[in-house]
Amino acid sequence: MSEFDMAVIQPEMIKSYIWLQTADGSIQQVEQEVAMFCPMICHEIIQKGMGSSKTYAISLPQRVNPCMLSLILDYCRFHQVTGRSNKERKSFDEKFIRMDTKRLCELTSAADSLQLKPLVDLTSRALARVIEGKTPEEIREIFHLPDDLTEEEKLEPLKNSTDDPRIRLLNRLYARKRKELKEREHLKNVETEEEHVDDRSVEDLLSFINGGNGGLIRGKEIVFHRF
Repeated sequence: MSEFDMAVIQPEMIKSYIWLQTADGSIQQVEQEVAMFCPMICHEIIQKGMGSSKTYAISLPQRVNPCMLSLILDYCRFHQVTGRSNKERKSFDEKFIRMDTKRLCELTSAADSLQLKPLVDLTSRALARVIEGKTPEEIREIFHLPDDLTEEEKLEPLKNSTDDPRIRLLNRLYARKRKELKEREHLKNVETEEEHVDDRSVEDLLSFINGGNGGLIRGKEIVFHRF
């Protein structure tokens, strides 16, 4: 490149790069502008001065393997560009999340660990559509999880010693279902109480209290006659 060519290079044409290290120990160089679209990486660069070289590569969370990092960077490269229309972004997102459930779970988990909320929201909505209307058994089948629980245990949180993103997602879903179940039970109890509202007249009640024949006891049931 000639000196003249060097002189006309615009500042925005000069890209800065940073170094990232995934959990498997591999290190790669990526565009700083793209990587900083992830709040976690941005914090490491600005607050800690990391990423400037291989020696000071930013260590990414355990959930971010090379495959997930590549997907996330593709997402960031597209969305960090200003001037794209909503239609373009929507079209990209729809194509981007066309992947199997297992990978979608892993991507959700990786994006969450990088605090990339827009991508977390996108993948979570996609997963919600996959499991919408499904029973716990069907959801387990979708996520290829063993079904060895009793009916009472099926909505209890699952142990997740391996930090499996599928199990984390399932536990969140079960927590939501437990809340919905409690709300339905509460509503049912309220409706039951409303159905058994005491509609006796004041005369009937006074007659019963005073030992009159306004009420006849049959077993555990009190039957009130109106005269």
